[in-house]
Amino acid sequence: MPTIFTKIINGEIPCHKVTEDEHFIAFLDINPNAKGHTLCVPKVEVDKVFDLDETTYLNLMQFSRKVAKALEKTVSCKRVGVAIIGLEVPHVHVHLIPLNQMSDMDFSKKVSLSTEELQTLAKQINAAL
Repeated sequence: MPTIFTKIINGEIPCHKVTEDEHFIAFLDINPNAKGHTLCVPKVEVDKVFDLDETTYLNLMQFSRKVAKALEKTVSCKRVGVAIIGLEVPHVHVHLIPLNQMSDMDFSKKVSLSTEELQTLAKQINAAL
Protein backbone atom coordinates (compact mmCIF):
# COMPACT_ATOMS: atom_id res chain seq x y z
CA MET A 1 0.00 0.00 0.00
CA PRO A 2 1.51 3.36 -1.01
CA THR A 3 2.43 5.83 1.73
CA ILE A 4 0.82 9.25 2.00
CA PHE A 5 4.05 10.67 0.54
CA THR A 6 3.83 8.40 -2.49
CA LYS A 7 0.25 9.57 -2.97
CA ILE A 8 1.48 13.20 -2.82
CA ILE A 9 4.28 12.42 -5.31
CA ASN A 10 1.75 10.75 -7.65
CA GLY A 11 -0.60 13.75 -7.41
CA GLU A 12 -3.34 11.79 -5.64
CA ILE A 13 -3.17 14.08 -2.59
CA PRO A 14 -2.49 17.83 -2.84
CA CYS A 15 0.47 19.51 -1.18
CA HIS A 16 2.07 22.92 -0.89
CA LYS A 17 5.02 22.09 -3.12
CA VAL A 18 8.21 24.07 -2.70
CA THR A 19 10.19 22.38 -5.47
CA GLU A 20 10.90 19.04 -7.08
CA ASP A 21 13.23 17.39 -9.51
CA GLU A 22 13.38 13.96 -11.11
CA HIS A 23 14.24 12.19 -7.84
CA PHE A 24 12.99 14.35 -4.94
CA ILE A 25 10.15 16.60 -3.85
CA ALA A 26 9.98 19.26 -1.13
CA PHE A 27 6.69 20.45 0.31
CA LEU A 28 5.46 22.24 3.42
CA ASP A 29 4.48 20.11 6.39
CA ILE A 30 0.73 20.55 6.98
CA ASN A 31 1.24 20.06 10.73
CA PRO A 32 4.38 22.20 11.16
CA ASN A 33 6.59 22.77 14.18
CA ALA A 34 7.30 26.27 12.85
CA LYS A 35 6.36 28.45 9.90
CA GLY A 36 8.27 27.07 6.91
CA HIS A 37 8.65 23.48 8.22
CA THR A 38 9.45 21.65 5.00
CA LEU A 39 9.75 17.96 4.16
CA CYS A 40 12.24 16.71 1.56
CA VAL A 41 11.24 13.29 0.24
CA PRO A 42 12.79 10.91 -2.27
CA LYS A 43 10.35 9.84 -4.95
CA VAL A 44 11.37 6.23 -4.44
CA GLU A 45 9.45 4.74 -1.50
CA VAL A 46 11.95 3.46 1.06
CA ASP A 47 11.08 3.16 4.75
CA LYS A 48 14.43 3.79 6.49
CA VAL A 49 16.98 6.45 5.59
CA PHE A 50 19.96 4.11 5.90
CA ASP A 51 18.29 1.65 3.53
CA LEU A 52 18.62 4.18 0.71
CA ASP A 53 21.42 3.40 -1.70
CA GLU A 54 24.43 5.64 -1.08
CA THR A 55 23.89 7.81 -4.15
CA THR A 56 20.23 8.50 -3.31
CA TYR A 57 21.16 9.24 0.31
CA LEU A 58 23.85 11.74 -0.70
CA ASN A 59 21.62 13.34 -3.32
CA LEU A 60 18.79 13.68 -0.77
CA MET A 61 21.15 15.56 1.55
CA GLN A 62 22.27 17.80 -1.33
CA PHE A 63 18.65 18.49 -2.33
CA SER A 64 17.73 19.20 1.32
CA ARG A 65 20.65 21.62 1.68
CA LYS A 66 19.47 23.58 -1.36
CA VAL A 67 15.95 23.82 0.07
CA ALA A 68 17.28 24.78 3.53
CA LYS A 69 19.30 27.65 2.04
CA ALA A 70 16.15 28.96 0.31
CA LEU A 71 14.19 28.53 3.53
CA GLU A 72 16.75 30.66 5.42
CA LYS A 73 16.28 33.43 2.84
CA THR A 74 12.49 33.29 3.19
CA VAL A 75 11.64 32.69 6.85
CA SER A 76 13.13 34.74 9.65
CA CYS A 77 15.12 32.30 11.80
CA LYS A 78 18.51 31.83 13.46
CA ARG A 79 19.11 28.60 11.53
CA VAL A 80 17.34 25.68 9.89
CA GLY A 81 17.29 22.49 11.93
CA VAL A 82 17.38 19.05 10.35
CA ALA A 83 15.69 15.90 11.62
CA ILE A 84 15.23 12.46 10.14
CA ILE A 85 12.95 10.47 12.39
CA GLY A 86 10.85 8.23 10.16
CA LEU A 87 8.35 6.90 12.66
CA GLU A 88 5.27 8.82 11.56
CA VAL A 89 5.34 7.89 7.84
CA PRO A 90 7.22 4.81 6.59
CA HIS A 91 8.81 6.74 3.71
CA VAL A 92 12.17 8.50 4.11
CA HIS A 93 11.81 12.23 4.69
CA VAL A 94 14.01 15.03 5.95
CA HIS A 95 12.43 17.65 8.20
CA LEU A 96 13.78 21.17 7.66
CA ILE A 97 12.58 23.37 10.52
CA PRO A 98 13.28 27.10 10.91
CA LEU A 99 14.66 27.54 14.44
CA ASN A 100 14.91 30.47 16.81
CA GLN A 101 15.14 28.40 19.99
CA MET A 102 15.75 24.76 20.93
CA SER A 103 12.07 24.11 21.63
CA ASP A 104 11.25 24.76 17.95
CA MET A 105 12.45 21.19 17.29
CA ASP A 106 9.89 19.80 19.76
CA PHE A 107 7.53 17.70 17.66
CA SER A 108 4.80 17.96 20.29
CA LYS A 109 4.48 21.71 19.60
CA LYS A 110 2.86 22.74 16.34
CA VAL A 111 1.84 26.00 14.67
CA SER A 112 -1.23 26.64 12.56
CA LEU A 113 -1.15 28.29 9.13
CA SER A 114 -4.03 28.88 6.76
CA THR A 115 -4.11 27.35 3.29
CA GLU A 116 -3.41 30.78 1.83
CA GLU A 117 -0.40 31.27 4.11
CA LEU A 118 0.96 27.85 3.12
CA GLN A 119 0.47 28.54 -0.61
CA THR A 120 2.20 31.92 -0.37
CA LEU A 121 5.07 30.54 1.69
CA ALA A 122 5.69 27.63 -0.70
CA LYS A 123 5.92 30.10 -3.60
CA GLN A 124 8.27 32.38 -1.65
CA ILE A 125 10.65 29.54 -0.76
CA ASN A 126 10.59 28.32 -4.37
CA ALA A 127 11.43 31.82 -5.59
CA ALA A 128 14.48 31.84 -3.28
CA LEU A 129 15.90 28.65 -4.85
